[in-house]
Amino acid sequence: MECLRKRISGNYTEDDLNKLQAGKPDKEVYQRVLESWDQIAKPLDGMGRFETLMAQIGAILGTEEIELSKKAIIIMCADNGIVEEGVSQSGQEVTAAVAKQMAKGASSVGKMAAVIGADTIPVDIGINAKEPIAGILDCKIRCGTRNFRITPAMTGREAMAAIFTGIEIVEECKRKGYHILATGEMGIGNTTTSSAVAAAFLGCKADVVTGRGAGLCDEKLCHKKQIIAEAIEKYHLYEAKPLKVLETVGGLDIAGLAGICIGGGVYHMPIVLDGVISMTAALLAERLVPGTVQYLIPSHKGKEPAVEGLIRELNMKPVIDAELALGEGTGAVMMFSLLDMALSVYQGRTLFSDIQVKPYERYS
Repeated sequence: MECLRKRISGNYTEDDLNKLQAGKPDKEVYQRVLESWDQIAKPLDGMGRFETLMAQIGAILGTEEIELSKKAIIIMCADNGIVEEGVSQSGQEVTAAVAKQMAKGASSVGKMAAVIGADTIPVDIGINAKEPIAGILDCKIRCGTRNFRITPAMTGREAMAAIFTGIEIVEECKRKGYHILATGEMGIGNTTTSSAVAAAFLGCKADVVTGRGAGLCDEKLCHKKQIIAEAIEKYHLYEAKPLKVLETVGGLDIAGLAGICIGGGVYHMPIVLDGVISMTAALLAERLVPGTVQYLIPSHKGKEPAVEGLIRELNMKPVIDAELALGEGTGAVMMFSLLDMALSVYQGRTLFSDIQVKPYERYS
């Protein structure tokens, strides 16, 4: 997929963003899908939340004849300047190294996606490397963000370009016939940026939402929490607007993923979220374009403590609770497989009439 560099290099503004609207999913289709579930030879609501999830997907796509065979995971890869402060075990070189493996389908998400026939689309939206990586969609805004302990992470123009990169990728995927997308990310230091953004949005202290990321010791975890708390106070982020929070302590991956979520609402594409980074981006997207959340499907409840507050704020119930913390979109790919299995029941439709059994009746 070719990145639309000519359009992204344009000077997008907050006014351009404010013009976007998330359309409303089709309520009539939603109801028809639920009614179809009730005709299938099984107990009422026997497929649990997968019945309402499938109804949500049908409403988004605008049809009760649901098809999810063409799917992809969009993986936003970016570096974060805050790693200069020792908030991660690894250095920025790891981001590029993992991205190269993604390009070969050799990283965790690539191996998992191959099992279920999903495409992976890794995107360089801000890797700290000057040379393009073969097999990676080159949409680089800049070579990593700035160290937010010293200065805001990005400019308003850079943040807007990253958001619209995500939106345009969804537009291109829609044009190419994809039915459903998922979000993933790769970037050393992004549990620090996501924790900072989440703390600001949720109005809570840094130590409530900040976790160990890829495995910090107690001393470095305390340091990480202190870095975030200082930034929130320095930039007055509890009172700041969403875009200001993003520009100040966010990451280009978060901005791009927010664009993916917004693109779902604009282009009527269901978006399966991964873990804490994706959920942070989802909350940003909802704050920027209200109604976006109707197009988002949670996959799993990860280990990072910020997830608890994010799912409450987004009013979501992740299906998988397995203490996943890998990132890359791996939890979302697992959700793809579960949706495929649920869809096989829905599409196959063995009806009560097929087995000459009276359907169950609803009494409430």
